Amino acid sequence: MEPSIGRDRAPAGARATRRARHQQIRELVRGQAIQNQQQLADLLAERGFDVTQATVSRDIAELGLVKIARETHHVYATPADLLAVPPKDDEMLQRVLRDVPVEVRRSGLILVLVSTAGTASILAEAIDLSTLDDQVATLAGDNTVLVLFADEARLEHWQARFEALTGGRSAP
Repeated sequence: MEPSIGRDRAPAGARATRRARHQQIRELVRGQAIQNQQQLADLLAERGFDVTQATVSRDIAELGLVKIARETHHVYATPADLLAVPPKDDEMLQRVLRDVPVEVRRSGLILVLVSTAGTASILAEAIDLSTLDDQVATLAGDNTVLVLFADEARLEHWQARFEALTGGRSAP
């Protein structure tokens, strides 16, 4: 009588195959827009893995893959892909500052950025995605963004960089 082999007691070769399959799935998901389990199973088969839909379903759960919206459809993504921080740049902030007049006021270690109605959230997001990183936090209302600082030096450095990005323009 042959002993039964449970998932926790898979033979070494099966674990290696499973590890290799999981690695291949991660690479496929990062490199391609995979929309469903059948597409993933077909791609694995092309790479020499003999898998069933049930195996692919189990692998998706074990890897913690999730579906995210990308353009016009939903695709699988790894948890690491969701945590990846996009590189910071000032393009969005410069674009917002070209279109939205901003008045800079100060209260203690807080800069108060006043813009037009309904623009504060996009301004705060643009700041958060920019290379401006001396601030502790940003808080957006409807037309006002509060930019909080830990000390005077950081506030002054941030303000100088912000003014350089605006080209010296501010709201009247």
